[in-house]
Amino acid sequence: MKDSVIVNWEKGMAFEANVDGFKIKLDAKDDHGGKKAGPTPKPLMMVALAGCTGMDVVSILEKMRVELKDFSIKIDGELTEEHPKHFTKMHIIYEFTGEDLPYDKLKKAIDLSQERYCGVVASYRKAFEISYEIKLIEKN
Repeated sequence: MKDSVIVNWEKGMAFEANVDGFKIKLDAKDDHGGKKAGPTPKPLMMVALAGCTGMDVVSILEKMRVELKDFSIKIDGELTEEHPKHFTKMHIIYEFTGEDLPYDKLKKAIDLSQERYCGVVASYRKAFEISYEIKLIEKN
């Protein structure tokens, strides 16, 4: 199995990625010559993690017949101070909104994603620590 992306330089520090036909602009921060054409690359690593584990969790919870009103994922990443600056840790906050949500099923879905299904977690875990927490918001 193989996956590919194409990333073309536009101008300055800006690039455009073509991912399965979808365009994603990338740029450096202002103090590194960027012009705010898009996000910087490292936060997109957190987007990949959130998307991967989030899709797993939603799919698993649907099979468990858990109904969510809303679901969001926040990721905090810690970077080194020295170059090459890289992540040393990512902390995932899964926030579920619903009525009488079964905590045990939410945790099981997350654990299955973390330990079995999410390829991004599997890849990142080889490089740095990943932790998580669950927040529940009761809403009728």
